[in-house]
Amino acid sequence: MRKLAIAMALASTALASPALARDNSWYVGVEGGFLIVEDSQWDVEVDDGGAVVTVAAVVRNRASASRAVDVRVELLDDTDTVVSRDEATVTTFPGDELTVRRRLFVADPRRWGIDHPHLYTCRVSVLDGDELLDEHTNTFGIRSLSLDPQRGLRINGEHIDLRGACVHHDNGPLGAATIDRADERRVEFLKAAGFNAIRSAHNPVSNAMLDACDRLGMVVMDETFDMWHESKTGDDYGLRFTEWWEADVEAMVHNDINHPSVVFYSIGNEIADGSTPTGYQMGRALADKVRSLDDTRFVTQAISGIMVGGAELFADFRKTFAERTVDETTGVNTAAMSLADIMSEMMKSPVVADKVDEAFSHLDAAGYNYMAARFEMDGERHPNRVMFGSETHPVKIGAEWPLVTGNPFVIGDFTWTGWDYLGEAGIGRVEYADEQPANPMSAFQGAYPWLAAWCGDIDITGVRRPQSYYREIVFGLRSAPYIAVLRPERGRQFLSHSSPWSWSDTVSSWSWPGFDGESVTVEVYADADEVELLVNGRSLGQRPATIDQEYRTAFDLPYEPGVVEAIARRGGTEIGRHSLVTAHAAVVLDARADREEISADGSDLSFIALTLVDTEGSVHTTLDRRVAIEIDGPGVLQGLCSANPTTEERFTAASCTTFDGRALAVIRPTAAGRISVTLTAEKCAPVLVTLIAD
Repeated sequence: MRKLAIAMALASTALASPALARDNSWYVGVEGGFLIVEDSQWDVEVDDGGAVVTVAAVVRNRASASRAVDVRVELLDDTDTVVSRDEATVTTFPGDELTVRRRLFVADPRRWGIDHPHLYTCRVSVLDGDELLDEHTNTFGIRSLSLDPQRGLRINGEHIDLRGACVHHDNGPLGAATIDRADERRVEFLKAAGFNAIRSAHNPVSNAMLDACDRLGMVVMDETFDMWHESKTGDDYGLRFTEWWEADVEAMVHNDINHPSVVFYSIGNEIADGSTPTGYQMGRALADKVRSLDDTRFVTQAISGIMVGGAELFADFRKTFAERTVDETTGVNTAAMSLADIMSEMMKSPVVADKVDEAFSHLDAAGYNYMAARFEMDGERHPNRVMFGSETHPVKIGAEWPLVTGNPFVIGDFTWTGWDYLGEAGIGRVEYADEQPANPMSAFQGAYPWLAAWCGDIDITGVRRPQSYYREIVFGLRSAPYIAVLRPERGRQFLSHSSPWSWSDTVSSWSWPGFDGESVTVEVYADADEVELLVNGRSLGQRPATIDQEYRTAFDLPYEPGVVEAIARRGGTEIGRHSLVTAHAAVVLDARADREEISADGSDLSFIALTLVDTEGSVHTTLDRRVAIEIDGPGVLQGLCSANPTTEERFTAASCTTFDGRALAVIRPTAAGRISVTLTAEKCAPVLVTLIAD
């Protein structure tokens, strides 16, 4: 009989109840098919003195004879030391199904948290005397949760502001394929970039990503659906929702219940029928279903004021807008508002308040999509409501993060998006007058060949974009400033389009051959009283870059090769500096694998970063060229691409063109052995990367 996966109980408490019991499922297949541990329940009590974990296993006798067996449960810490053990002898008769329940005490438990993600292992064994019939292990965590409007979100009693990233399911050059290492790598990169939480958008997250979040200390908001009964496209899940929603909710909760990283379940995103009477009823049914399966986590939903307000909202805003433009003192500014500002103004409408209140009434935490303008006003209207930015515009983080840190009832911000993705092509694009117009079918999406959304802090190859470093500064995680330069080839062109999901068209580079003496704009991000900019040692002056300036400033200057440097000071004291160096004429292909030893079991990958550099390692961002790959040995090319959001190149091809001097190759082993990867680029010496799969 094949062995099925076992899941161990997660120790967790909520504010209202120090001891909670939840249904869970874990399986231990017994060889020969005689017995199977098929289901379990768990109950946990945790405080500073220790934790009591109750594991209940349903044992079924599938054989034609009775048999007595021992069921042993062991809990091990991260040094593989058994910290608690218990066992029971059970006698089963043919067709019996009985529950084996053991209470295990863990003294001085090391609790799971985002800064200390301690994990335990549960080992369950079924024995007949000295004969081991079956054994399986799984990891779990011990931690407590609480949520209220006065103290916000607390994990183990510690207040946490969620620095969140919305993450789509695709893996860039791998497409929709979910390969364990790819999802693990995304969590590693997001954590390194300063995020401490992810929101799956808009479907349950993979097991590999949950495992990585457990191990690295990342809070997860796992989301079920992007639609309920009302479809968003012609053939989507809405056609099957009635039939499948209950089973799919059960599957998600069953899958997540032992992962300490999972703190929230989201029952939907921007649901088209969510603000209708049947939608309110459906939301309550979903929330109740989740709680019936697991009431140790919190239930939320991501709600869009634009969608729930609909035509009534637009009519109200048109009336308000018309009244404001009559006022000569505000008319010009109102008419010239950006789309992000317009959306913020619309969210203040009482129409939105009326529509969202009932939808939020059955939730533990209210997810506000692009409704940060409502935070403080709703905090006054509903003093017991806990809320967060379930989707926010990248350009607004400087203004909106203080709403999180300044209001305990606002527990976090989830940017759209943390990692760039395929689809919703070009919603974050910047277009110029001489380029093709926006997609006539959608004001938000770009015309062909736009491919990626181009709104992520991290691009599809895993490279951090300038907005990622800006966000790190806003979060208070980076004291050094950061320099980004507007592409000088665009400096003379009229900007015809940008959206609330756009960032400035910048690159962190000081290599612009052919633009000597021409004007360039240098953006500097910092949390500093003043930022001084120097070019080749000459100061161009100082400018503030505090919260009042939303942590950014800019300098216009003629370009000259060499070194540009920004120095940040607070109270007259230097707190950090950042410099960019012009790349020399020589172009070298640099190829570096993230790991050279990988598993051959099919779940592992090696990501090889390809970069065009000079002999000192400075990146040539303007001298893109074609790179090619050849593989010898037990491995295949799983994907090859650049981060170019408008490319027509196929990710499965053996060559591609770099973008801003970079590309990425992904290798997957097919068996154990040595894999030789040869990489070439025009007018560059070839590079050999050797991988060992075992």
